[in-house]
Amino acid sequence: MLSDQEKAIYSRHIVLPEIGIKGQEALKNSKVLVIGAGGLGCPLLLYLTSCGIGKIGIIDFDKISISNLHRQVLYNFEDIGKHKSQVAQKKLSVQNPYIKIEAYNFQLTNKNALELFSSYDIIIDGTDNFSTRYLVNDASEISGKPLVSGSIFKFEGQVSVFNYRNQDGLLGPSYRCLFPMPPSSEESPSCSEVGVLGVLPGIIGTLMANEVIKIAAGLGQILSGKMLLFNSLKMNFNFIEFERELHPSILAPNTKESFEKFEYEYFCNGGSQSEFKELSIEEFQKLLYEGKIQQLIDVREPEELPHFLPKNCINVPLSYVEASFNQIHKDGLVVVFCNSGIRSKKAIALLSKEFAFQNLYNLKGGIMQLVK
Repeated sequence: MLSDQEKAIYSRHIVLPEIGIKGQEALKNSKVLVIGAGGLGCPLLLYLTSCGIGKIGIIDFDKISISNLHRQVLYNFEDIGKHKSQVAQKKLSVQNPYIKIEAYNFQLTNKNALELFSSYDIIIDGTDNFSTRYLVNDASEISGKPLVSGSIFKFEGQVSVFNYRNQDGLLGPSYRCLFPMPPSSEESPSCSEVGVLGVLPGIIGTLMANEVIKIAAGLGQILSGKMLLFNSLKMNFNFIEFERELHPSILAPNTKESFEKFEYEYFCNGGSQSEFKELSIEEFQKLLYEGKIQQLIDVREPEELPHFLPKNCINVPLSYVEASFNQIHKDGLVVVFCNSGIRSKKAIALLSKEFAFQNLYNLKGGIMQLVK
């Protein structure tokens, strides 16, 4: 039931015949999990909060950096260095005190995803890497939860809904039906490498929120089996239609057991994980304490860095790795790292291929594990 004040807050929704009291109550009873509180997550969260989604979960273990501020509209200069999920929770709770917001300040993995998804009705993926996108899709499909997905690249964006079961009980396509295999690292550079138009995440994030509200309230036509493509320079919208494949990938896990054993980093690196020597965070800390690491290479952008770098650590942003290879030791143990371990893998692949480095180790999962 809606209180009198809630009816006043949502009055412009309620007067819409397609929504009304019944539709607004459906929104209040909905539980939505947002994965990623970055560029897409910020506008998405703002609108889901203001529109009265009853429970919103936010999972993100990243911290706010100065380079986020031009597009991640929930944050300001006072928030730099704080955890995104916690800052978002605090600000959104003030925006709408009638909803419940949970912050999960840890990394989503195939060991915790199914349990987390079980508490929510709709899953939303606003992340920026393919290993997480495939993981989220598979967990969504196994859990039987619809997945609203968005992505951005420079001046373009995409939105679709995967694993959606319609009123007739028919299950729509999954992410793997459209993308059976991930692209190579060369085909999928990150925003930190190629940039992104500041307003683009706002446009795509708002479109994602629109799909969430439609699913929760039972409105309109859902973007299931369709991908919306937006180009901000040409200012046009296009659609790609696709169908559910019975076997989108022979590699796709379809049970809890197979999902928890699936190696997403391996899969999304073209099966080339064996080329990477990796250290767990525990191994890294032990070797660092014992003084066995010859050099640390931080491939993050300068604005992402702490105020000082540890001993034997140099900053070589991924975009400058090739030009700066002579600063990297070819002898001894060299550990390359970034926030999540993705850019560091790209750096190692480049250095190994072009300059025959054989002593580079990737910090698995990235340096952000130290601040969980």
